[in-house]
Amino acid sequence: MKHDPLADMFSVLKNMEAIGRTECIVPASSTIKDVLQVIHQHKYIGAFELIDDGKGGKFSVNLIGKINDCGVIKPRFSVRRGEFIKWEKRYLPSSESGILIVTTSKGIMDQHNAAKSGTGVSLLGYVY
Repeated sequence: MKHDPLADMFSVLKNMEAIGRTECIVPASSTIKDVLQVIHQHKYIGAFELIDDGKGGKFSVNLIGKINDCGVIKPRFSVRRGEFIKWEKRYLPSSESGILIVTTSKGIMDQHNAAKSGTGVSLLGYVY
């Protein structure tokens, strides 16, 4: 039984990239769709599409070989406006590589857009 679809999505992406696959199937939800859109905007994955299987659906994701590591952040730490550097140091290899995926009252986005919006966030995951 799967308890955390977001963690499952990150582990599938990481494992399929590690063995050199060009496509993978991940569980579907609105949160996963928004996270995949952020990862796609930063060009870590190719296009993705919903496959309707009658049980809630799945996403077919094209992999382009850019993900070195990714994962879910648990517990979902709350981060104030000025604290992004602390969390970048903890989860990313350098300040210039990778993204933190966060959720705000304005939706799911990366840490750079969240810093520009000036709102507090909760951490969801990271990709580099």
